[in-house]
Amino acid sequence: MSTTASRRLKLVYQMKGSWVAVVTPFDSNDNVDLGGFRTLVDFHAAHRTDGLVVMGSTGEATMLSVEEKKLIAREVCEYAKGKIPVFVGTTCSTTRETVEVSKYAQDAGADGILLIVPPYVRPPQDAIYEHFKTVAQAVSIPVALYNNPTRVGVNIDVQTVVKLAELDNVVADKEAMPNVQQIAEIKRQAGDKINVLCCDFPGYAIVIPTLALGGTGTANVTGNIAPEEFADMSKPWESYDDVVRSRELYFRLLPLMDAMYSLANPTPIKAALELLGLPAGKPRKPIPELTGERLRKLDELLTTMGIKEKYSVR
Repeated sequence: MSTTASRRLKLVYQMKGSWVAVVTPFDSNDNVDLGGFRTLVDFHAAHRTDGLVVMGSTGEATMLSVEEKKLIAREVCEYAKGKIPVFVGTTCSTTRETVEVSKYAQDAGADGILLIVPPYVRPPQDAIYEHFKTVAQAVSIPVALYNNPTRVGVNIDVQTVVKLAELDNVVADKEAMPNVQQIAEIKRQAGDKINVLCCDFPGYAIVIPTLALGGTGTANVTGNIAPEEFADMSKPWESYDDVVRSRELYFRLLPLMDAMYSLANPTPIKAALELLGLPAGKPRKPIPELTGERLRKLDELLTTMGIKEKYSVR
């Protein structure tokens, strides 16, 4: 890829604003609900979500077979085309399978792919770099990195991210870890070569610091049920009004974010979507459902915060 083409790719696909990590809806027989996916695409396109991340942690990616991943990539990308951008999570247990699914996602029309370190194997930094490089160079569409050491057991260190930012089509880095210094160093060393987004886990509380350091938005969970609020909160800061808006929305939404992370993802978010009448289905076992008093309190919170009144489709 030429230098001009590389710059054009990075300019067009900057991943700004609110990128919602959508659930994978299942039907009553535990099969992928493609009609449910179409409903979610339309919901987010109507409510100003900037882009969708399909088959991330929220999408129960590790619970899906390679065949299911290909099915979702093909059907969702085709349906979403022209409505909302879609980045597809393509990580598998091996580099070879990840390349296979990534190429399939590209052929299916994905706007980009999202790559996390394959879970459980805990590779060293040089192996992480080679894995991502191999996959990125196997496709010509944009690539977003996803750093989530709690899930996979290893951090993508600053120098690894900075080195990956030199690749033509690596355009973004989602950080889901509690170290603001890492975000600052990535921005200092990589500058505009890579856009930095962050998760909305309130235990890390990195949304406001990320935006303050020049981050371009969030790749979030809570936007599944509060899409317009997250679209407004996640806009990159260009003026003091942006700072005030993000801060006010962050504090207002904090109880909702707490609820969405009260149990392992995606248990609370699937329950919340069901309460709104949106397709989610049950999480795949052994991920538990939200039941009993926890479910009642969630329903009460959605009512109190006006989420049900605004977004319920029942």
